[in-house]
Amino acid sequence: MTATLIDGNALAKRIRAEVATRAAALTARGHQPGLAVILVGEDQASQVYVRNKVKACEDNGLYSSLDRYPADLTETALLARIDELNRDPKINGILVQLPLPKHIDSHKVLEAIAPEKDVDGFHVSNAGALMTGAPLFRPCTPYGCMKMLESVDFPLRGAVAVVIGASNIVGKPMAMMLLQAGATVTICNSKTKDLAAHTRNADVIVAAVGKRNIVTADMVKPGAAVIDVGMNRDDAGKLCGDVDFNGVKDVAGYITPVPGGVGPMTITMLLVNTIEAAERTLGA
Repeated sequence: MTATLIDGNALAKRIRAEVATRAAALTARGHQPGLAVILVGEDQASQVYVRNKVKACEDNGLYSSLDRYPADLTETALLARIDELNRDPKINGILVQLPLPKHIDSHKVLEAIAPEKDVDGFHVSNAGALMTGAPLFRPCTPYGCMKMLESVDFPLRGAVAVVIGASNIVGKPMAMMLLQAGATVTICNSKTKDLAAHTRNADVIVAAVGKRNIVTADMVKPGAAVIDVGMNRDDAGKLCGDVDFNGVKDVAGYITPVPGGVGPMTITMLLVNTIEAAERTLGA
């Protein structure tokens, strides 16, 4: 069998069209939704991500501000800027691009963002609310993964799901969302013994560790949905994920590509969260 491809670019395009419509409606009421992005340092990957996020805002009717700072910016100065943005009525969402320079406490910075503007969903109050099933914002990458499964009507209620990776950004919130959808969830990590013993029984596999080919065809149950969150480079320097795509696509029922899978959905769900923040502010 050959897996059905879950095209992140195509799904993102459809959702962004809805975002643009909602943004236009808010703008017509006198409030264009606004996202503030902060970049500290010269990390090349971060610069690409930020550029894509700002462009996505501009293309879909959102206002975006971008603050670029040198790597030696003090933590105090960064916290002061976040405080200004928290009080700025034009700004509905605040995103601080990670990673930050080592002299800045990332946890302190993320906690400084007002929860109602935490469109990344990383604030402790939002993480805790996700645990109880009522978050203001869902973290964008796992939110996008859920939308991808939803787009192919994959039955999650009663499904066995394995999440590979236990980060606060992807793995843990991904597990919570799958659990709330009715799946039985196992979280695997670098210390897991016999990873394949878990994945072979899974109806859904989400790979999010940043390690190339950690999921191979012999580890996948026929017909399973395989969501590849990884972003790596192969021996030829081409982008690839955590999943051996060419092997797994002949076993899985559904699979996401890299690039063109989860990546565009992550930015799309950032736009959705920003729109929701703006609508909440206006009581729409």
